[in-house]
Amino acid sequence: MKQTQLALKPLFRLLLFFPFYAFAQSVAPPPPASTLTLSQCLNYALVNQPVVRQARIDEETTEADIRIARAAWLPQLGLTASGQHYFELPTTFFPNPATGLNEPRQIGVRNTSTLGLAGTQVIYNNEVNLASRGARFSRQAARQNTANTRINVVSDVSKAFYDVLLSQRQLDVFNEDITRLRRNYQDAKARYDAGIVDKTDYLQAEISLNNSLAGRKQAQESIKAKTAFLQQLMGLPAERPLSLQYDTLKLETEAVFDTTTGLNVASRLEYQQLLTQKSLQRLTIDYYRLGFLPSIGAFGNYNAVYQNNEFGNLYAQRFPNSYAGLQAALPIFTGFRRTQNLRRARLQDNRLDEDINSTRNQITTEYATALATYKSNFNDYLVGKQNLDLARQVYTVVDLQYREGIKAYIDLLVAQTTLRTAQLNYYTSLFQVLGSKVELQRALGSLPTDY
Repeated sequence: MKQTQLALKPLFRLLLFFPFYAFAQSVAPPPPASTLTLSQCLNYALVNQPVVRQARIDEETTEADIRIARAAWLPQLGLTASGQHYFELPTTFFPNPATGLNEPRQIGVRNTSTLGLAGTQVIYNNEVNLASRGARFSRQAARQNTANTRINVVSDVSKAFYDVLLSQRQLDVFNEDITRLRRNYQDAKARYDAGIVDKTDYLQAEISLNNSLAGRKQAQESIKAKTAFLQQLMGLPAERPLSLQYDTLKLETEAVFDTTTGLNVASRLEYQQLLTQKSLQRLTIDYYRLGFLPSIGAFGNYNAVYQNNEFGNLYAQRFPNSYAGLQAALPIFTGFRRTQNLRRARLQDNRLDEDINSTRNQITTEYATALATYKSNFNDYLVGKQNLDLARQVYTVVDLQYREGIKAYIDLLVAQTTLRTAQLNYYTSLFQVLGSKVELQRALGSLPTDY
């Protein structure tokens, strides 16, 4: 026996903790400490982000609520058992034919036990009918809530991803600028030591170098903060390292979007959610409108009664009884509660109509704003790309002329500052247009969420 218990103990432990094991298996493990692309970040976020997991739990909860409500359509069975002992039997009066008077007598038996099986079946009930008809729309609302959560996560993670890349590219620009400035500072200092120029050249170079060092420090700290925010949006633990992988040429290609695509309000999830609420509200109106109908149900009972004055012989003989029937409940007057509930439901339906109109106008405005922002940012990106090419050419020429002694150091400093500004503006406009593309896709209702 002891060996059997020891053998079954692991099985009992597995059965006891199986729900926890199953839940743990549904959680994707953290990604390895390697570079992640945007698609990999989105895929991880859609699995591990708490709000997405909560939306899935809400969807399962809705399904459980639907099954609970639909359970009322199934037969309801119940078993009852009771036992009773009389210390003093009840007394009643019976007429005595000899005397013509009513005389008291004790009736019944001292011990009684009853086993009963009762069953009910709903034939029609307004509340159960509402739950059955609304199941499809309740499921649809739960799915739409999950889809809306996924859209928010994809939008937020994408923009946070681009934001981190922007700071990283800014850091690269400052590193390149610092390398150039240090070389210029050393050249200017050597020329000053040789007596060729005065000290203003290397002092200006030192000032510019200090400014770039400060900008690099700011970019480094910004990367840390933005990376932590991206990890939060992904649901990635803060202690896990995260580095991003990207291709600038691919990002330039992805920045292009067809702006001729027209807006279809019905494709927006917010609009679809309101239509689902509208369908549920119509069912609520029908519920109150049909509230005058009776509730009809069937019932049946079977009772096994045991009676005996001797407790030891209580279950020696059974006295069964059984019956079945129909029951109807018809509300006659409820103090105008039904009519007032119906009026309120219709007013709420009218309010949903106004919400739909307002949301339609809001979606149109959001689309117009997102389209204008994207076009503006894309134009800035094109101008910034052209200016970056021009600034590089100017700096190359001025740098050669300065080393030949043709240009003054102030010209080189201006060309270098212009190049740094052009680089920063280019990367800023590139990642701004990528972020505005995400907003435009969201406004159109075409933002992909399958990763």
